[in-house]
Amino acid sequence: MTSLGDQFHALADPTRLAIFDLIARDPSSVRVLSDQLPVSQPAVSQHLRVLREAALVQRSVDGARHIYRVDPAGLRSVRAWVEAMWDEALDAFGEAAETANTKEGRR
Repeated sequence: MTSLGDQFHALADPTRLAIFDLIARDPSSVRVLSDQLPVSQPAVSQHLRVLREAALVQRSVDGARHIYRVDPAGLRSVRAWVEAMWDEALDAFGEAAETANTKEGRR
């Protein structure tokens, strides 16, 4: 089982984040990815392995090519965490705004 920490650690590397961003826009092979980045094909393969182990991308076979795409199931935990943080931030903002309005009304 992959942890949320593993997923964030995988995305913390700038090259892996760039690869993930490219895959999120258009599922791609290692060659297509390496053509778009200043990284060798073996290096792209290594980064993809880390992203796969973190359940952020999945691989399918198309003839001799391996096509990588975002793994929606693996991405659910990241999305749930962001949404929870967003809800907490909005609640805190609402409370702060209400407190500020109450203090303004007393003056």
